[in-house]
Amino acid sequence: MPDAPAALDDLDLQLLALLQHDASRSNQALAQAAGVSPATAMRRVRRLMEAGVIERTVAVVAPQALGVGLSAVVEVTLDRQGAEHLDAFEARAVAEAAVQQCWRVSPGPDFVLVVHARDMPGYQALAQRLFTQDANVRNVKTYFAIKRAKFTTEVQGPDSGSEA
Repeated sequence: MPDAPAALDDLDLQLLALLQHDASRSNQALAQAAGVSPATAMRRVRRLMEAGVIERTVAVVAPQALGVGLSAVVEVTLDRQGAEHLDAFEARAVAEAAVQQCWRVSPGPDFVLVVHARDMPGYQALAQRLFTQDANVRNVKTYFAIKRAKFTTEVQGPDSGSEA
């Protein structure tokens, strides 16, 4: 993804909004919804992909459909915060399949992880591998989800009507 925001016009933003809502629609259906020709829609989407605005197209799967019943947000504080220590922990965290998201944050903890595990024994095994065996992990604070009130992958563009 580019560091600077891409120059996006109204059609780009409209296509992005449509794709974020339902990326499975055909190019023909996308073009019709945007009010442009299929060739224009395809060219614009291809350009957005090449520019890194669209990182990838995925299916969002309900965790419980795969027997994943435990979700948690985990704060991790390291004892030593040198670049090599932060990079080492980050590499281990992102290599874990149960870690869905890994954020290096400041101030406060060094990392915030979003974790999905089958159950509590699955989380305990992850905690053993990722936190307990690492002598540089000083503190771990885990928040277990009891209800998911909102989940979206959509990113709002400028002038979307709601402020973050």
